[in-house]
Amino acid sequence: MTRARSSRWQPDRDGFAATPASRHERRRQRSVGVGALLLVTALVAAVASHAARQQATVTKPAGGSPRSARAGRARVPRSRPVTIDWVGDIALSPALTPTGLEAALAPVAPVMRGADITAGNLEGTLSVGGVSKCAGRSSSGCFAFQASPTLAGELRAAGFDLLNQANNHALDFGPSGQQQTLAALRAYHLAYTGLPGQIAVVRAHGIPVAFVGFAPYPYTASLLDIPAAQALVRTARLRARLVIVIIHAGAEGTDAIHVPTGEETFLGENRGDTRAFAHAMVSAGAAAVLGSGPHVLRGIEDDRGHPIAYSAGNFVGWQTLGGGGLLSDSAVLRITLRPDGRLRDGRVYSLQLNDGVPRPDPENTAATLVATLSREDFPAGHFVVDAAGRFHP
Repeated sequence: MTRARSSRWQPDRDGFAATPASRHERRRQRSVGVGALLLVTALVAAVASHAARQQATVTKPAGGSPRSARAGRARVPRSRPVTIDWVGDIALSPALTPTGLEAALAPVAPVMRGADITAGNLEGTLSVGGVSKCAGRSSSGCFAFQASPTLAGELRAAGFDLLNQANNHALDFGPSGQQQTLAALRAYHLAYTGLPGQIAVVRAHGIPVAFVGFAPYPYTASLLDIPAAQALVRTARLRARLVIVIIHAGAEGTDAIHVPTGEETFLGENRGDTRAFAHAMVSAGAAAVLGSGPHVLRGIEDDRGHPIAYSAGNFVGWQTLGGGGLLSDSAVLRITLRPDGRLRDGRVYSLQLNDGVPRPDPENTAATLVATLSREDFPAGHFVVDAAGRFHP
């Protein structure tokens, strides 16, 4: 069992929540292909650049009073493992149930607070006003999510430390919506990753853990350019002992529970070669790959002792995401990584979405499904998940 982290911690003195790539590193990334990612509108590029320049490292002490990152590195043994919780898609509505988001997540918050770092994928924006990407389009085929910026504080209170921004809903309300979202996350000391060339670093017990998010879009770090992605992971590895890669990839829906070989497409959109990308990230130095996007659970692959979790399904989807059947099977995926980045042990905490809100599932449906999918999709390399969701090398 991992020791629950202290709820008392503070970011470094400037109060922001991630570390962007340096100017020299960005030039190096462009030389191997990242330049293609930056061919977006001038305004989007300005938003990403402005947000990245303002960020710094988050420090999480092992317990007791907060202390500086430098002190944490000096006092904490480098042999300590790090526990990370990962959940899938979080799509918030303007008013998440009459009780509010924090109260809605209260039944599952104790699980998430048992990890050193809790992360998830934020679909949509935390913003007000602006023009929806669906304006003038048929509502049946377009979805844009917007919720109050104050919900960032409720996500923080529920136990989240980092949210992925590399996904197809980051620009639901244009550059203004994205800029407001990033400002809200910084205001509540939530780290984020997923912008082009961005590396977010969170310290747990004084140990630096880098997060890099990828999706198949020009306004994110791209998973369509594997060499450039590997270069970014190698740069992150120079900054942190552990590198966690987040991917928003793959097809969507109940027909997408299996991880295919080769490229995945959805509605005519190239969603990347998920397997090839994940394996390349581990080869480049990633300790783990954590996935979202399909809106259903997928299996967990064992790549030389490094876990690749291809999808954790939906986590919050009240009045936003479809539910029922496989779409309501959800999980908190916990992994504990050894100092060398390989898995020490893990667990699938099974959840069921009730009207889009997660609740613990005593039937362990998600754990059973993940065990089956892992065995079927990766017969030569998977972790054996037991009936309670526990797995280890």
